[in-house]
Parts: sequence; C-alpha cells; structure tokens
Amino acid sequence: MTGLRDQKKQATRKALREAALRLALQRGPENVRVDDIAEAAGVSPRTYNNYFSSREQAIVAAVTAEREARIAASVAARPAEAGLADAVIEAIVEQYTDPGEHHRDALLLITTRPALREAFADTTSALEFPLADAIARRLGDIPPQTAQVLAASVTVAVRIALQRWLQPSTAGGLVVPSGSLPDLLRAALAPLAPALDAAEAQARIR
Repeated sequence: MTGLRDQKKQATRKALREAALRLALQRGPENVRVDDIAEAAGVSPRTYNNYFSSREQAIVAAVTAEREARIAASVAARPAEAGLADAVIEAIVEQYTDPGEHHRDALLLITTRPALREAFADTTSALEFPLADAIARRLGDIPPQTAQVLAASVTVAVRIALQRWLQPSTAGGLVVPSGSLPDLLRAALAPLAPALDAAEAQARIR
C-alpha cells in the first residue's frame, strides 16, 4: 500500500506536470518559466526543482508519465505462449504510439520544439529498470545481469527509433515527424528479437 507521504509526492508531481503542459499549450513553451509552473501548481520553485530539472522535462512528463510502468505490466501480463520478443515489442509499440485523445495536442507540441523533442527522447532511460524486472519475472531463473542487459538494449533501440522519428521534415510548411513511429520502433527492436527469444529458450531448459 502506498503511504500518505508517497501519495502526496505523486500528487505534487502530477500537479506540476499538468500545470506545465497546460501553460505550454496556452502560451507556448518558450513563454513558460519554472516559477510560472510552480505557482500554477501551488508549490514553491524550490519544490519544483525536487521533481523536475527543467520546464521541458515537466511538459514531456505530462505525456509520458508512468509509461514505463505500463510497458512493464504489459510485458508481464502477456500470455506465456507469446514469445518474450513479441511481448516486449508489442507492449512498447502500443504504449508509444497510442497517446490517447487527451495528449494528441501535447504530442504535436513536443514534436515541433527541439528542446521538447530532446527531452522526450531522454525519457526512454526510465524504461530500463522496470522492464528488466518484468523480463526477470517472466523468465524466472535467469542471471540478473541478463535481464538488465536485455532491458538496456531495448531502451537504446527505443531511443534510436524516437530520435529518428523526431528528426523533423517539412511538409506544406509544417514541421512533422519523420516516418511511421510504429514502423521505426519495430525496425529498431527487430535485431534484439533473437537475443530475447534465446534468453527465453535458455530459461525454459533450466
């Protein structure tokens, strides 16, 4: 059970990221200061700095919050007959390409601002440890470093796909993402499928 202190911290983090996104959509991110976000969330700038290191990080967090936990939960919940590679790839594609109606405007904002694009790509690092835990639980008796290496490799692949997608191209005077994100994710993750499946096969014969 989550303690009261943790609940308050989670509520503060949520208030900050939602305030950051709301102000960024209203004013444009370049016109939003950390002090503005803190005031809108009802906390001090010092408290803000305990949660986020920049306005970009807070804005992006409104879209990506808890994504890594959802991916890990999805991997763990997929049926045993589904291969590990398929479980990981499908969970990532699903969570990265379905932002929900509420976040479509936010994602458009992120893809058109260089600083936000960079912060968005940086969020992949949060995936590594939850995914390693999910892989370890799914495979059972495997060396901890195996799950960690597999998860780290997946994280790098996702980051590469996002960086390629976030390299903007111009269409009709508008800056738009490059290519299909699901296709880029699948292409980046495909070379890791043999390693994921091999780890699963090895775990089954232990």
